[in-house]
Amino acid sequence: MRLEYFEMIDRVESIDLDAGKISVHAYVPKDSTVFEGHFPGHPLVPGVLLIEAMAQAAGYLILANEKFERMTFLAAVKEAKLRTFVLPETALIVTSEIEHDGSGYTMSKTAITADGKKICNAKLTHRTLPFENDDLKGHVLERARVTGLLNEG
Repeated sequence: MRLEYFEMIDRVESIDLDAGKISVHAYVPKDSTVFEGHFPGHPLVPGVLLIEAMAQAAGYLILANEKFERMTFLAAVKEAKLRTFVLPETALIVTSEIEHDGSGYTMSKTAITADGKKICNAKLTHRTLPFENDDLKGHVLERARVTGLLNEG
């Protein structure tokens, strides 16, 4: 995770497009400027960044499902539950499963666990649109390569 850059996903563990499921790994760094303010002397991952990690995992699944031809944007967060705090140096597993896909919107069920314990979960809606430009698409494809979402060869 590079919290300051909103790069929440370190690597894709598994993806099954037929089943509409993905599992990704996200390791919370020991040090981050985010922890300077949240909270001094008691660093915790902000809940909004946990939701962002879930949104990115679902987004990766949708990107692959769209064959990297359409960009995903978080459109709605429903029934989000933040169950416990997340400290630096925590290994997170983020899972997402598509529940509905159609008319440019995809709804997913997502969750984060650590050491087999539920951290948070939510139902997310993403909007898909064509990439605005080649630079954005190139950046997304590079992140997909780095994380193992896009395996060329």
